[in-house]
Amino acid sequence: MAEATRRQGKGRSDDGRSADQLFDRELDHLPPEVRWREWMHRVEATIFAASEPVGRETLARIVGKSCSIDLLIDDIREELRGRPYDLVAVAGGFRHLTRPAYGDAIRAAFGTLEQEQKNLSQSEVLVLMCIAYFQPITRTELSAFFGKEISRDLIGRLRGAGMLASGPRSPTPGAPYTYVTTKEFLLEFGLDTLRDLPDFEALEDAGLLSKEKLLAGDIMPELAGAYADAGADMEE
Repeated sequence: MAEATRRQGKGRSDDGRSADQLFDRELDHLPPEVRWREWMHRVEATIFAASEPVGRETLARIVGKSCSIDLLIDDIREELRGRPYDLVAVAGGFRHLTRPAYGDAIRAAFGTLEQEQKNLSQSEVLVLMCIAYFQPITRTELSAFFGKEISRDLIGRLRGAGMLASGPRSPTPGAPYTYVTTKEFLLEFGLDTLRDLPDFEALEDAGLLSKEKLLAGDIMPELAGAYADAGADMEE
């Protein structure tokens, strides 16, 4: 079978054709309703088979040029209403995720929601969220924000977990490295983009959340208390 497949592939190459060219995206021979249903099936099957979120560019390869990926996704999600899983936008793509209501059942079956679930401390989550809001940001700026030295070890653990990457050099003296969050961060927290962070635009528009105010020590008392409680392992 494998040899036959290779021979067929060679034949297509000799004819100047490729599997991509032979794949019928448009499905013009089908009635509109049937064509739309087939596109839905293709998109859902592709997302189901993928180990990572599937982006719109990838999905566009399997449907017609005039097809709206967003409308397809909406129709698929409508059909999944009431099912224990959904199609979710995360990290710039789409993936199947079980609904939170079934978390206890999954834990009872497997012991954990995901085998590769990150075990982040509260301090690490706070540092990550600060970086997510104000990236690119230096370790010195992070330390000023929290009022404690943010250790290289803590940054190293977050980088080792794939949550952080090096950003551009800061224009400040010494040109220190800055840090930015990664796609893995979006996956871990179930975000499609950084704009999905809680109240990001609302807090900025209201003037309650700004990098300059925080670095100047102008932190809301309730937030300052939370950071102080979680800061014990930040300084090493």
